[in-house]
Amino acid sequence: MDGSLDRISKSELGLKKNETFGGNGHVLDDKNEFWKQPDGLGYKPCLDFSIEYMRENKKIARERRKYLMVVVSGGLNQQKNQIVDAVVIARILGAVLVVPILQINLIWGDESEFSDIFDLEEFKSVLANDVKIVSMLPAGKLMTRPSEDGSMPFHASPQWIRSHYLKRFNKEGVLLLRRFDSRLSKDLPSDLQKLRCKAAFEALKFAPRVMEMGKKLAERMRSKGPYIALHLRLEKDVWVRTGCLSGLSSKYEEIVNIERIKRPELLTAKSSMTSNERKLAGLCPLNAKEVTRLLRALGAPRDARIYWAGGEPLGGKEALRPLTSEFPHLYNKHDIALPLELKPFAKRASIMAAIDYIVCKESDVFMASHGGNMGHAIQGHRAYGGHKKIITPNKRHMLPYFLNTSMTETEFTKMIKKLHRQSLGQPELRISKAGRDVTKYPVPECMCNQSNSTI
Repeated sequence: MDGSLDRISKSELGLKKNETFGGNGHVLDDKNEFWKQPDGLGYKPCLDFSIEYMRENKKIARERRKYLMVVVSGGLNQQKNQIVDAVVIARILGAVLVVPILQINLIWGDESEFSDIFDLEEFKSVLANDVKIVSMLPAGKLMTRPSEDGSMPFHASPQWIRSHYLKRFNKEGVLLLRRFDSRLSKDLPSDLQKLRCKAAFEALKFAPRVMEMGKKLAERMRSKGPYIALHLRLEKDVWVRTGCLSGLSSKYEEIVNIERIKRPELLTAKSSMTSNERKLAGLCPLNAKEVTRLLRALGAPRDARIYWAGGEPLGGKEALRPLTSEFPHLYNKHDIALPLELKPFAKRASIMAAIDYIVCKESDVFMASHGGNMGHAIQGHRAYGGHKKIITPNKRHMLPYFLNTSMTETEFTKMIKKLHRQSLGQPELRISKAGRDVTKYPVPECMCNQSNSTI
């Protein structure tokens, strides 16, 4: 797993002699359906805002009295979620949005600012008609102490935001919000849902140098054919927080148990459930052995090239051995980058995560072992960008088959394919379940199946 693709031989990469690929990089092999992409039922991006919303744009452009400042926290994908919500909140309040402040991440020591990670000018220009965005407060307001609020409840509606925050602006018209991660309601009026998609998928692009690095690594992965991207959640803190067992040796389970005892506040799972109960309820990340069995049952070819994103697994290479044994062409960004290419980003955890995000988004097939912010964001982005194939592990229903030792491999494969047939096919509608995030399920609010639709 060391060294770049440019320095690895064709045989090591699993490229067969005389193997040919289609124009879109997919293997021309009728026997293997694994790389086949869903047709998306003809849904295309379709952000047709209402006449009332468009009329309000003129008023927004003239706004000079109210300024909204926000501090966003967490890792890259939490930051992205909060920035998207900040755009919507600014629109609800009819306020000018000051470019979000990224709180220094105490875990990784990342001091990146907005423009280090994201394309600031693109962010401003794409949203120019929806929300006025400025880099800093006007000179006359710089010395003012903003009114501060961090009391947004979960599922806050536009009505709550207006009634609570419009009166909270100080006399200079400045309001600062903190701690609003995932608190804005997911069930918003149609225009605001479209604005969320516009902010997430069109305005919030990565900075040019980050995009260049991510695209470069994606091209190296695809240079030898289609590839799978996995977001593996195998880090020690994930096992600690979820209350689950890693499936590794007792030595590593003891390490996790000690950490839970030392820091009980890290356990986010229901403490009344045993680790086995959590597992059977589908609340645990898949370990490498389970990921391997799932991919194999769904028809992933042994010579498939796989990019894995995520932090250092608990157990290191030992934790990944089931994957590398079955799929030897497994790489992460450090394996395929040239010497010193990643050095400028070495202490920038959010930028490193952004590079992973790009390579995963560009892959032919994507799977996350445990949902989470990144998995959800990539799922929505891939749907919006062209319905690229996603495997959503049906953990709760498939795990009993993983544990059934009396099943033949043929029976197991048949059941696993049956359980995942729907998720491998057409886009799932957001409106089929209340409270779903439109940036994970952009159909139908942000996409329509009329052939003449335009963005």
